[in-house]
Amino acid sequence: MTSAWQRARNWVLDKPGAVDLAGLATVVARASVLAAQLGELPDEDLGSRLAGLPTGFVDDDDTLAEFLAVARELAERQLGLRPFDVQLQAATAMLRGISVELATGEGKTLVGAIVAAGLVRAGRRVHVLSANDYLAERDAGWMGPLLRAAGASVGFVTSHTVHEQRQQAYRAEVVYVPVTEAGFDVLRDRVRLDVAERVGIGRDAAVLDEADAVLLDEARVPLVLAGEAAAAGNGDREIAAFVRTLVESADYLVDADRRTLHLTEQGLQAVERHYPGVDLFGADQELLTRVNIALHAEVLLVRDVEYVVENGRVRLVSQSRGRVEALQRWPEGLQEAVEAKEGLAASAGVEVLDQLLVRDLVGRYRSVVGMSATLASAADELQELYGLRCGPLPPNSPCIRVDEPDRLYETIDERDAAAVAFVQESHATGQPVLVATGSVADSERFAGLLAAHGLVSVVLNARNDAEEAGIIALAGSVGRLTVSTQMAGRGVDIRLAEGAAGLGGLCIVGIARFASARLDAQLRGRAGRQGDPGRSIFFTSLADPLVTENDPDHSPARHVLLDGTVLDKKLRTNLVDHAQRISDGQQRALRDLARRYGSLIALQRDELLTLREELLTTDRPVTELTARLPKRMAALAGQLPAEALLRDIRTACLSSLDRRWSEHLAYALELREGIHLRALARLEPLAEYNRLLVDSWHQLIERAFADAAGLVRRAPVADDHLDLDQAGVYRPGATWTYLVTDDQFGSEWARIGRFIAREFLGRR
Repeated sequence: MTSAWQRARNWVLDKPGAVDLAGLATVVARASVLAAQLGELPDEDLGSRLAGLPTGFVDDDDTLAEFLAVARELAERQLGLRPFDVQLQAATAMLRGISVELATGEGKTLVGAIVAAGLVRAGRRVHVLSANDYLAERDAGWMGPLLRAAGASVGFVTSHTVHEQRQQAYRAEVVYVPVTEAGFDVLRDRVRLDVAERVGIGRDAAVLDEADAVLLDEARVPLVLAGEAAAAGNGDREIAAFVRTLVESADYLVDADRRTLHLTEQGLQAVERHYPGVDLFGADQELLTRVNIALHAEVLLVRDVEYVVENGRVRLVSQSRGRVEALQRWPEGLQEAVEAKEGLAASAGVEVLDQLLVRDLVGRYRSVVGMSATLASAADELQELYGLRCGPLPPNSPCIRVDEPDRLYETIDERDAAAVAFVQESHATGQPVLVATGSVADSERFAGLLAAHGLVSVVLNARNDAEEAGIIALAGSVGRLTVSTQMAGRGVDIRLAEGAAGLGGLCIVGIARFASARLDAQLRGRAGRQGDPGRSIFFTSLADPLVTENDPDHSPARHVLLDGTVLDKKLRTNLVDHAQRISDGQQRALRDLARRYGSLIALQRDELLTLREELLTTDRPVTELTARLPKRMAALAGQLPAEALLRDIRTACLSSLDRRWSEHLAYALELREGIHLRALARLEPLAEYNRLLVDSWHQLIERAFADAAGLVRRAPVADDHLDLDQAGVYRPGATWTYLVTDDQFGSEWARIGRFIAREFLGRR
């Protein structure tokens, strides 16, 4: 097994951005020698040894070895955990700026705490960015004694942390916080009207768990700060009812990848019959857009796959983590269409105040290091996008898990029947079995198949993800049968209970492969942790969406089949892998597209924030408005205290600037939706998009100051202040946060724009 790992490792190291970490063993060996001398020292003396280290200790092998030795001793005393050599090697790499691949179950939480302690000793302030609230709170409590013994203050933030507690938490030297909450706090601080209201998040050093998921899988997901607007009402229900009457292949066609669809000529005629007198490609083009959006919601967004309905609300399911995203929604229009499809009341509309890609959030930290069980395989893209270097480390104990070849079948029914028989056979021995599926619907459907054969399972999916820690913790028990959605980023180890190892350890059964090989590897890694026995196998079929959407031209008729089993060895080996490589390539292309479309507006945001900071912290608001309203400002200076005058104008300038930026973002979204139509005039869409955004930007700041001047001109003086509310100052409704599901300009709508363009050409 070691030689197999070595061969894989050598292959990885051929990729740009990958680093050979073999030399780290020397530093850790020195730490082991030093650790033997520390056992008799009291805790306070260990703390003094750390306090005496120079801030640049990480660059010197001897002083770094001393830090590692003390950290190992403190971890054992404070947590009852003595770090393995490989954990100290990982900490060494990360303290020197190299991200690491560590197998599932190798103790990344402890590694992260040691790295955080070292960074604090080097004079840094650290955010340990986690996947969710549970992990942030758990890890801060679990690792807190070690960090405090090492001389670092510790805090945590979750989505339930109130404003004052956030301010306090961010004053700590080490803060455990979900990556989304860190992003939302950055966004909220951007729109404060008073410096004292900021939580003061800062971005110095970041330590990421599940780094490839955060930096790649979630790189296109924007975090959005919004103000509440009036709901659009239930007018889309009639359109939702109409599109349900349309027939696939006749009225509309769905692309092979099931990501896009478009109306046929017959479908367009059906729309015109249902809405007589409309001009779908003229004055009533908006109606056609709404029909396309409703059709997209009806056909391509599947309940219990992309979303669930709970308590009268549509709740989206993370496709990379299998969890309900409580604050996630589709771009306006599509969200309402899904609500109309389900017969639900329309949720409140939104007015986007600002947005931030996870990619840009992480990229603004002074330094970033991360860990993951599947990091090195993405080394080249991480190097290209983030300048990260990374390398793999071997497991502490050799992996003895048996990874069986995929079993490939012709149909999904044949695949599932074979998988049920396999689970039944394994479960009969008492071996714990974990079955992983791709969606809520699939998990419940497969659990039903098992139940029909007398097998009782525990289901973990987006409906009960609050119970995940307890469910996962018991998944290694004798006789336990668990059916789950995607296991990536769960953050809880599956430990074998007494007797389970003798039965072969945990058996992982994948029902169809995932869209990325990294997700497959993360699933397999749930078994065989720390040298435990284990087994993994995937059941796949020629009808799996991964195959049909990414390799639709394969011809099942030419394959030799026996009871549904594909006997063609070459096909079994290559077909699903090929489809998965295509899927990975498509995801990478989408990430690159989002980056290119987002680069200009990111630069504009930087310029806006620089101006906003000056308005917030200097007297520039008075200077700007005095230049525009000299008589009015002179009169106000005689009526109001200088402090009050600065505060009120400041409010006028900042609120006007925020409103113009919100309009700019809305314009960018609208522009992004239809920019592909520019190709009809032989114009390059991205170049046109950037040109138009530049034109809009050049007018934004001057218009904002003109708006502010209008507010000050109209506002009456009342009780030693300007009554800006009476003058119509911009104050968005209840401010809240959410995520959308694609790139920052709503690529679902971009696709719809392409459909409209296609039909428009046909009608011309």
